[in-house]
Amino acid sequence: MSPDLNPIEHLWRDLKIAVGKRHPSNMRDLEQFAKEEWSKIPGERCKKLIDGYRKRLISVIFSKGCATKY
Repeated sequence: MSPDLNPIEHLWRDLKIAVGKRHPSNMRDLEQFAKEEWSKIPGERCKKLIDGYRKRLISVIFSKGCATKY
């Protein structure tokens, strides 16, 4: 499956950036920060990713499975 068709990848990226900004120094911090940052992701962010899925699908079909702008 193309990563362009996997909305969770965008959320993982958001989470990675947010946790990285907090500079966890051990596994306990990493886990705690990840939980805290995950809970901060607004539902609207998820909705936007789902709402844009049709555009992504069409783009991937048009590009015959090659990389897209998404």
